[in-house]
Amino acid sequence: MSRATRARRIATAAAYGGGGIGALGMVGGAALYGLIVSQTKLARRRIPQATVLAPAAHGTTWTVGDVSPDLPPLQMAILGDSTAAGYGVQLDPDTPGVRIACGISAVAERPVQLVNVALVGAKSMSLAAQLAEIPSGLDLAVIMIGANDVTHRIKPAESVRHLGAAVTALRAQGAQVVVGTCPDLGTIRPLAQPLRSMARRLSRNLAAAQTIAVVEAGGRTVSLGDLLGPLFAERQDMFGEDQFHPSAAGYAAAAEAMLPSCLDALGLDTQTSAVGPLATQRARPVAKAAAKAAAHPGTEVAATEVHGRAGGRRGRWARLLRRRPQPPTTHQVEHVAASSA
Repeated sequence: MSRATRARRIATAAAYGGGGIGALGMVGGAALYGLIVSQTKLARRRIPQATVLAPAAHGTTWTVGDVSPDLPPLQMAILGDSTAAGYGVQLDPDTPGVRIACGISAVAERPVQLVNVALVGAKSMSLAAQLAEIPSGLDLAVIMIGANDVTHRIKPAESVRHLGAAVTALRAQGAQVVVGTCPDLGTIRPLAQPLRSMARRLSRNLAAAQTIAVVEAGGRTVSLGDLLGPLFAERQDMFGEDQFHPSAAGYAAAAEAMLPSCLDALGLDTQTSAVGPLATQRARPVAKAAAKAAAHPGTEVAATEVHGRAGGRRGRWARLLRRRPQPPTTHQVEHVAASSA
């Protein structure tokens, strides 16, 4: 079964309330299942549990460079798990939410007010509670979620259902939504084989299914897993002390990948290029786009139209793009100004 087909089945099951493909159903075998369970328990002992809170940066306003005194702050929220919260770093400016907010401020020449409701250990089902903490009038919501769904063996369809509902609710409130899809858990060194290979497969399949649900709900995604996977595998400085969560450099890489899509969602200029060696910016069914994004780092997937139609015989039309800011941002996070909201 292709990744596109598997992702479409998961997304369809999420939409219609089915169980979808089970987290371990695709590998099969009682012996293998027992091995995976034992390795999971071993990995959990090797990976330290979170004992301190991540930097919150909640209710803060960030400015970079000269901002217009006549324009009110843009309202941004970040939701999700420990990666969204920035667990593993000590300073607010090292968290992905603040880095994205600073990048937006530098380009928009406006302050950005940040609400951070992300929580260490959160799964996709946690998004509903996080939504309840967000004030109205949001311009942009950034979501980073999925890793804990995989490690806790939650059915992909259930995970995708909760994410899709969150994006739908945010879009109904008028917010633009950018989702960083499930990271590539195959890069985590405390995971032994065959658990590492299975974790990579499951996380990439979930990322593709997340993309379908998010695009169909009116948001856009950026494939973090395959961007950070090879980078993290080669550079251990991208990991924090627990060798599971990113370091400040790792969070900077994630924020850099998501920032251009956030800028475009807010109507700020970006430059685009096609994805893949022979690719064009043509539209394709969202399941095909989602599967391709899982194999190309930093790829944005968003809805589009073909001849005025939102979808075709094989579902919603989508397009893949690689974005970078226009003009390029030259801000340094160390030089930002922050204030309590």
